[in-house]
Amino acid sequence: MARPVRVRVNGRWTEAIPTETVAALLERLGLPARRSLSGEPRSVLCGMGICHECRVTLDGDPHRRACLALCRDGMEVRTDG
Repeated sequence: MARPVRVRVNGRWTEAIPTETVAALLERLGLPARRSLSGEPRSVLCGMGICHECRVTLDGDPHRRACLALCRDGMEVRTDG
């Protein structure tokens, strides 16, 4: 089994498996990937990068699809804007 990596999600450190997608990590933590304009939580819908519902900011790069990004040590994930 791979050693866990540390990922910071909205300012808090957590552990993830290196083969885990950011979307899977967010689901495991019970966090929505983003909020709609009206404030509704948005999460994974298609899981393969088509719907764009799981967009997050990764290492300062906005609008990245969480379902396509693998967790890596030191990664910064923002779901709150």
